[in-house]
Amino acid sequence: MNSLLIQVLSALILLVNIFSVTYTQGQEQLSLETAILKGLKNNFQVRIFEEYYKSAQLGNAWGTVGRYPSISLGVTSVNRFDDAPLVQNPDERNELYTNRLSPYVNVNWLLFNGFSVKINKEKLDLLENYSAGNSALVVENTVQAIILGYYNALLQQERLKVLAEVKKLSGDRYAYETVRREIGSAVTFEVLQAKNSYLSDSTNYLLQELNVKNAFLRLNLLLGEPPEVSFILSDSFQVETQTYDLEDLKEKMMSSNKTLQNQYVNQEILKKGTGIAKSAMYPSLSLNAGSDYNKGWYNLPRNDDYDSYSYDYYANFSLSFNLFNGGNTRRDILQAGISERVGQLEILEMKQTLANLLVNQYELYDIRKQLLNVAQANMESAELNMQIATEKYRSGTINSFNFRDVQLIYLNAAHRKLNAIYDIIDTHTELLRLTGGIVTEN
Repeated sequence: MNSLLIQVLSALILLVNIFSVTYTQGQEQLSLETAILKGLKNNFQVRIFEEYYKSAQLGNAWGTVGRYPSISLGVTSVNRFDDAPLVQNPDERNELYTNRLSPYVNVNWLLFNGFSVKINKEKLDLLENYSAGNSALVVENTVQAIILGYYNALLQQERLKVLAEVKKLSGDRYAYETVRREIGSAVTFEVLQAKNSYLSDSTNYLLQELNVKNAFLRLNLLLGEPPEVSFILSDSFQVETQTYDLEDLKEKMMSSNKTLQNQYVNQEILKKGTGIAKSAMYPSLSLNAGSDYNKGWYNLPRNDDYDSYSYDYYANFSLSFNLFNGGNTRRDILQAGISERVGQLEILEMKQTLANLLVNQYELYDIRKQLLNVAQANMESAELNMQIATEKYRSGTINSFNFRDVQLIYLNAAHRKLNAIYDIIDTHTELLRLTGGIVTEN
């Protein structure tokens, strides 16, 4: 009965593998480079911040800040009927029909307002740069997320391979113990232990399959692809360690870190805010000019009809100066100065925070390189130990319990090596992001 169960399980595994091969034939090969390009094109956050940047570009115009005059053109039509008694003879009525058409053109132009027009335009230039910086930050974060998402999917696949290998060994052990019991060389307890190990490894394998699916779903979301799209990752799960100089990394970070560069732009925006507040201390000069044309038609019952017209031209200047408004202008200037000083403190805080983070990631990268070397050596030892233990188990030198312990040691060693590779990739990617090189190097 147990032999039949093993045969059925083997057939099912073979059938699943056949379907998997058939399914993957329709999948798209995806390299890391292609994934990054696809993500930068389709990622929703990248596309959203591109629209924000386009909006900032549209708003950055001289017309927005009032450099140009506003010109209005219109026409007024008056149609009026008056019916009133005559003063000399109240029994008679005086009826008057009036039709008047008055087209006009008007120009309003703020000629001077304390240099606020120029300062506001400079502020819009900075806001456009700030929006571009935000877009660059989103691109950096997206590239980092795609790299980690890509290698996380590879990591989950490699874990699945390890679990498949361990499950196969457990299945062979279960089949071997079943045969031994049938010929009287093993007891039921040993068979049950082998069965429990096989079922436990099968459960872990199924759960890891779910982890693989979830990893690909997260990768699809980063790439802007629907869940039903599937890929075959063509890059291998390997890493080449780098040697970095901390001072060189600091120099690159201070000159190229996108977050810090954007904070510098924000500081310039705050300075423009102070200039705008100070512009209220200057007088304001505006022009109001235009022309009116009036054409009227009048119908009098006791007189001949007549019409009339007139032209009007005007150009009026208005000069105003705010002498006192309760100290609001002075308070606005002081508040803008406070915001500017806060911005300077935030830059200093950001520099120190980034420096601390860089040192932390630099040291972490060095430690993780050492852990990778240890994990690789541990994996080599575990593989050799597994080969020896398998031979000894077949020859009856060690029992099934010791063999299971060796299997678990091999499984843990494999997972530690895979995690060590992913950790190196994670820290390397973070160092690139901090120093502003994640986009250029990828």
